[in-house]
Amino acid sequence: MLALLLLATAACGTLSVSEEKQLGQQAQREVRERFQLFRDRVVVSYVRHIGAKLIAGAGPSPFEFRFYVIEDESINAFAIPAGAIYVNTGLILQAQDASELASVLAHEAGHVTARHVAQLYRRQRNTGVGANLLSLAIAILSGNPYIANAGQMATGVAATAYTSSFTRDAEREADVLAVETMINAGYDPNGMIAILETLQKEGGSGPTWDMLSSHPGTEDRIASVRADIAGRSLPGNLKRDDGGKLEIIQERIRLLMGTDEMDEDF
Repeated sequence: MLALLLLATAACGTLSVSEEKQLGQQAQREVRERFQLFRDRVVVSYVRHIGAKLIAGAGPSPFEFRFYVIEDESINAFAIPAGAIYVNTGLILQAQDASELASVLAHEAGHVTARHVAQLYRRQRNTGVGANLLSLAIAILSGNPYIANAGQMATGVAATAYTSSFTRDAEREADVLAVETMINAGYDPNGMIAILETLQKEGGSGPTWDMLSSHPGTEDRIASVRADIAGRSLPGNLKRDDGGKLEIIQERIRLLMGTDEMDEDF
């Protein structure tokens, strides 16, 4: 086990863009097998509209970004190699305004732009995990451990290497990129602070979309994001809300998922 772990952390060689795109195609197939996509065109179009605005305000990337919605009540979102970003219905329902949802999408886009996911995979491709590797990657990135075969020794060692390789620096870099992207796209970056504070209350030590133990604590992230925003000169036209569109989308999700509490809503 120790030998495998050392091999994992010492693995070298950077994935090329074409290799990462191929890996992304494989990962997309894995996600579609493991998760139930929420296919309502109105909801998906809303998320993709926000995503398109964010990508227009982001830095250059060799990848084509694509946004999808997963039918799952947990508060989660994740990115896979080469630009596919998934957000759970539970997170959409948790957001209090459009800027909060945008901050999560921008954070995940930051991981893709900085190629953090490829760095995770790079450290594992020589560990001997073989066919289990992609399932493990999806399990860790999505925060769903049940889809990986964690009973095998090699997979368990690889999981440890995965967790340790997704560093605090990568998370902070994704947050910085997200703040910049939000400002360029016209969203108030304080929405990121708001949803981090909300998810801290919901999840205790940290939001579920930061599922890896090597991530910085939520309080540290809030302080870092707050300091980053304070050090910038923000335009005066940044927005938090989108004219009530998010509320309509949330109500549509509740109705379509059959979880709408009609008496309370009325």
